[in-house]
Amino acid sequence: MTDPLITQLRPMPEDWRRALAVVAHPDDLEYGCSAAVAAWTDQGREIAYVLATRGEAGIDTLDPERCAALREREQRASAAVVGVSVVEFLDHKDGVIEYGTALRRDIAAAIRRHRPELVITLNHRDTWGGVAWNTPDHVAVGRATLDAAADAGNRWIFPELTEQGLESWNGVRWVAIAGSSRPTHAVDATAGLDRAVRSLLEHRTYIEALTEEAPETYARDFLTRTTTATGERFGGRPAVAFEVFGR
Repeated sequence: MTDPLITQLRPMPEDWRRALAVVAHPDDLEYGCSAAVAAWTDQGREIAYVLATRGEAGIDTLDPERCAALREREQRASAAVVGVSVVEFLDHKDGVIEYGTALRRDIAAAIRRHRPELVITLNHRDTWGGVAWNTPDHVAVGRATLDAAADAGNRWIFPELTEQGLESWNGVRWVAIAGSSRPTHAVDATAGLDRAVRSLLEHRTYIEALTEEAPETYARDFLTRTTTATGERFGGRPAVAFEVFGR
């Protein structure tokens, strides 16, 4: 039973058709919110993924060139499990992404291409709940995504995008932050949880380099633990949390 003293999370907005998820690395969405993505694609919503890097610096035992190709394959397979067929890479350099106008422009261009009502990204704050230090890549991409949602709608910012045929798009209504320590909304993860586990398991090479635990056990335990904890603030149902900024 849910403790009434715990601040409850609100359901995510439902009146949208297209979403764009923008993160730094392969696996960021699988750790963060793929159960919600699975539920949304089941409803017929269109979701595309944009990754700033190919995660080439993520596995110590693989040189970056080999690692990038492998992690791209794993990401495309992972996205397919939850109903996402469009996966794009911006080819910023893994581990040293710089927040700035170049990154904002690339993300604004993606928003103009895909014209989403909802934009999703990952925790842009310095820490994970004040417990663990966040990576510079997550911080840079999350912050740039929040800014690019506005940049995409202003034709006087990055006018070169208009010259390239990417007309301004001021239709982003919300930016939702997965993995935030200050969540405001949630999505029921019940129907999408098994696919979220399978989606995370597609990153098997990365997981095997990360832990000695069996990948199947690791993936299910991680996602079950996080969705169950969120569910304590969402009517007792397994859930994925988001901090939602309206526009």
